[in-house]
Amino acid sequence: MVKQRLGGTGRAGAPVAPLAAAARPEIVRARTFGEVDALLVMMPESAGRETLAGLPEHERWRALHARARPQAGTVRATTLANRRQTLAVLGFLADGASAFEQLQLAGRMLKESAAREPHSVGLAALAAPATTATWLEALLAAALAAAFELPAFKSDAPTHATLRRIVLPADTPLDTRYAAASGAATNLARWLTALPPNMLDCRGYHAVIAQLARRHGLALRWLGEPALRRLGAHAFLAVSAGNSHRDAGIAHLRYRPNRRRAAAAPDVALVGKGIVFDTGGINLKAHHAMLEMHTDMGGSAVALATLVALAELRAPIAADAWLAISDNDLGPGAYRPQEVVRASNGVTIQVIHTDAEGRMALADTLALAARTRPRLMIDFATLTGACVTALTERMSGIFTNHPALTEPLVAAGRASGERVWPFPFDADYDSDLQSKVADVLQCAVAGKGDHILAARFLGRFVPAEIPWAHVDLSSARRAGGLGHINTEVTGFGVRFALELLLRQNGLQCLEKRPS
Repeated sequence: MVKQRLGGTGRAGAPVAPLAAAARPEIVRARTFGEVDALLVMMPESAGRETLAGLPEHERWRALHARARPQAGTVRATTLANRRQTLAVLGFLADGASAFEQLQLAGRMLKESAAREPHSVGLAALAAPATTATWLEALLAAALAAAFELPAFKSDAPTHATLRRIVLPADTPLDTRYAAASGAATNLARWLTALPPNMLDCRGYHAVIAQLARRHGLALRWLGEPALRRLGAHAFLAVSAGNSHRDAGIAHLRYRPNRRRAAAAPDVALVGKGIVFDTGGINLKAHHAMLEMHTDMGGSAVALATLVALAELRAPIAADAWLAISDNDLGPGAYRPQEVVRASNGVTIQVIHTDAEGRMALADTLALAARTRPRLMIDFATLTGACVTALTERMSGIFTNHPALTEPLVAAGRASGERVWPFPFDADYDSDLQSKVADVLQCAVAGKGDHILAARFLGRFVPAEIPWAHVDLSSARRAGGLGHINTEVTGFGVRFALELLLRQNGLQCLEKRPS
């Protein structure tokens, strides 16, 4: 497994040591699996004796089949009689299983093999040619996730076996380069989100971003508090005012596929909420609500990791990432209910609740990103508990000001296995955000429909002519994991974004603009 080590253990301002390059397992293609430590095979639940004949020691599987027919979503395992005593894990899918069901089964299969701590795994799918690649991609995504260890700081931590080699069939049509980049980016988002708040404070996050920018050839501009004050970004500055440090800021990263497009406006701007710890501010959270608030920067981790994956794949699109990085702390300068602040686009905001800080920080970040005139804007944020209440943590909510985007967004969720559900974005909801003293209320006093009202609030900071999607990341954390991810921190959003931009051609539904 991948072991990440961090230097520095102090409170706010302690630097995080440079992010070590993740040691990814070697992915190889072979005509035979040889003696791998574990062999994972997906097959249809309707498979007959002739399909089982393609398995090693197939008589063993036929005997199991004879006793009871397999059910979709279940896993069977046995030990093969070879020198290495390979653990063979069989997973069964229904005909027409969704991408989420494929990932979910793959996660179960990797969990089944985890006790062996395999150094090498073979992945195979006994399926129709049209589905073989997608089933193998699900298994590969699960293997890459299982091979990655989230941050741990136990002084007596045992040495874990490392998954060093993943073997795929020689004739598979799977695009391993895309799958590996997607898996690594999801792991990056998971790693950042899981870091303790004294390890990934504002200063430490800035250091990690700078190192990733150097490694992947990304341009980086850091807008600290003085720069944001000059830009009139007082919604963001209201949130950062309560911090005991002055390290908050907005990171603007740029990826361009070639020099010819270096000065071009972005095709897409990825915006992320990066609240590294959220106390709730003056409206202080209760203990249980505050406990996991070091993960409130998950949206920024998704935006950053997606940009890194686009750069690694040399994707033919110009992309920016804008990351709003701050604590929401309780200090002498903390902003208060009933304050009125002016955002960088001139909109005045009446503050209602200081724990609605995410939409404040995003307001200026969206407005500044919009000045670059991208063809598409997408923001990712662990924004509202109302979205979790509406969907649970199994799906995330989406909103858009551009109806033509809805179907590509839903299709990307369906195809990536990171499912999203569209919510209304109708203008009549604005009546719940009418203020008597400012242009808009930060949020309603009553909490009903807060995920919808939050989206309507954010829409005030995106020009109507720029297509925009808001992703409320209710799936960023889920007890027991989600899909192929077997840890509480899921990294949800990276697979979805890459699917939308690179496979579902989400940009094609928009009016093309010359570079």
